[in-house]
Amino acid sequence: MKPTNNQVPRHIGIILDGNRRFAERLMAKPWKGHEWGTQKVEKLVEWCHDFDIRELTLYSFSIQNFNRPKEEFEYLMKLFAESFMKANDDERIHKYKIRINVIGRLWLFPKEIQDMMKAIMERTKDYTDHIINFAIGYGGREEVIDAVKKIAQEVKDGKLDIDAINEESFSRNLYIDSDPDLIIRTGGENRTSNFLIWQSNYSEWIFLDKLWPEFDREDFAMCIAEYSSRKRRFGK
Repeated sequence: MKPTNNQVPRHIGIILDGNRRFAERLMAKPWKGHEWGTQKVEKLVEWCHDFDIRELTLYSFSIQNFNRPKEEFEYLMKLFAESFMKANDDERIHKYKIRINVIGRLWLFPKEIQDMMKAIMERTKDYTDHIINFAIGYGGREEVIDAVKKIAQEVKDGKLDIDAINEESFSRNLYIDSDPDLIIRTGGENRTSNFLIWQSNYSEWIFLDKLWPEFDREDFAMCIAEYSSRKRRFGK
């Protein structure tokens, strides 16, 4: 049974964990799993449309992932390039009016990848029906530090009074000013791994044993049904 609109989370975050372990299970090179994981993200676009999920944030590549072996890193950069090029021509992006954001320390990536990120964000910036945030080169603590630096610069430049700093003004300086209602983590690990540490203060969390490439529409529906059965009190 599909939940009613008021039971469906507006914003879902997903930690896409388990790609390498899935590949190892199939006796393939570990980084081959990222390709299968990318294919699953493409299916996720349809599932979100079916359930009318308005915003999606995907933890795709952390700051710590820059330390991956050279061959794997280069494979991932190639995969990112192919994915952004494909998204530019994906009819669903334009049919469903999906705005694509890429959040994180984007300046750490090769210029070619940065240009592709900027191109897809520019092309979809006026879409408002749905949003997909790709957290790439991302870390929650790093996001907070970058927000503090922006606020400090505004204070230094006389653009912001120090007494005007509050939760609202701080949130505006984060990579995204949107709190996920539900966060799903695949891969069998029960930790938050530096993901949206400010925005997730009252998110509902679901941890699944399934590896990300194994995650299917039934799992997605189950997570939404589980979310709809919970009572959110927000500390009250």
